[in-house]
Amino acid sequence: MQRFDIVVIGAGGAGEAAVHLATGRGASVAVIDKELFGGSCPYWACMPSKALLHAASVHHGGGDYPWSKASDFRDYMINREGTDWPDDGGHVSSLEGAGATVIRGSARFADPGRVTVTTSDGAETELEASAVIVAIGSHSRIPDLPGLQDIEPWTNRQGTSTRELPKSLVILGAGPTGVELSQVYARYGVRVILVHPSERINDKDHPKSSEVVAAALETDGVTMRLNVRAERIAARHGADGAHVVHLSDGSTVEGHEILLAIGRDYPVEELNLGAIGVETVNGRLEVDDQLRLAKDVYVAGDVAGPEMHTHLAHYQGEMAARIALGDDVRPDHTAIPRAIYTDPESASVGLRLEEARERGIDADEFSVDLAMTAKGYTAEAKGHATVVVDRRAGTVVGAFLAGPGVSETI
Repeated sequence: MQRFDIVVIGAGGAGEAAVHLATGRGASVAVIDKELFGGSCPYWACMPSKALLHAASVHHGGGDYPWSKASDFRDYMINREGTDWPDDGGHVSSLEGAGATVIRGSARFADPGRVTVTTSDGAETELEASAVIVAIGSHSRIPDLPGLQDIEPWTNRQGTSTRELPKSLVILGAGPTGVELSQVYARYGVRVILVHPSERINDKDHPKSSEVVAAALETDGVTMRLNVRAERIAARHGADGAHVVHLSDGSTVEGHEILLAIGRDYPVEELNLGAIGVETVNGRLEVDDQLRLAKDVYVAGDVAGPEMHTHLAHYQGEMAARIALGDDVRPDHTAIPRAIYTDPESASVGLRLEEARERGIDADEFSVDLAMTAKGYTAEAKGHATVVVDRRAGTVVGAFLAGPGVSETI
């Protein structure tokens, strides 16, 4: 049996950060993943979506950026040139270069301090660890929707990796993934319908930001169906073989592809958490203020919460490694920056006004219309800057921006 100071389950942003910090401090580390090393961000999420948004922006502005060129650029960015599957060799080399033992396979707890790894050929290896960091990431939620089993729905994977434009597209869910991909495909001439159960898109963002992004999507030709839910799907029952989505208000929409962007779930069932005396709560892992799940077991990344961002996963991975190595530190989640990379962009940090007041803060907010500033006026830009303040403490508790380049501003 091989023994390590730390075994890291999952090699996405959180897992890689944990490995590099721990090996940098002299710890022996094994890192395990059954899929691509690097996680979702480089291959199916952040990188390809931003590459496609850039291409769509140039194309929309009249530049020479047809879909074939956009697809090739995306493939270059995710190391998938001329193949169907991205190459994660760079991430593997980086981890091995840091001194980690890299194992491709599925990991589960055998007992406290012991992890069993099953490789693709069915062989099993048992590892012993002083500490284990769980950084398993997340995957697209697949709803229990009648008729869904009769089609092959898209998730963010297909939405960011297809080499052929769909004839038409229905996107279920208008959070960051849904709105970003709706703009990409609409700007390339695809008929896009965005379905969302709330009264506004990006409903966790500031209402002013939602309004700015919604107006841009409408200008791009995206049809938004708000305050309705998909109730069932009739496969290939629409015009030209499109799928028909029946909505909760009795109406229907049609699309040749259906993209699911309704949230993320966590593959915790594969971990055999019962072996360490842990039960999940609604599919999530409950951790303490030091990311601790159980004795000498820590969690980082999407499954740790409170939000899902690559930069947060990286931070938590480093913090989990530090704590596992004995540092008496605690992650600070009070100011997590967020960004949505549509055109115009939306970015935020901290609490909305109603969230601040729910926490008992004597809060107020102040807004400036971007179009009323000199720069906004001359650039014909639409957007806003809104700051939420604690009047008693004289501090900023939230900031919300929408407009060109605000992801860098935040």
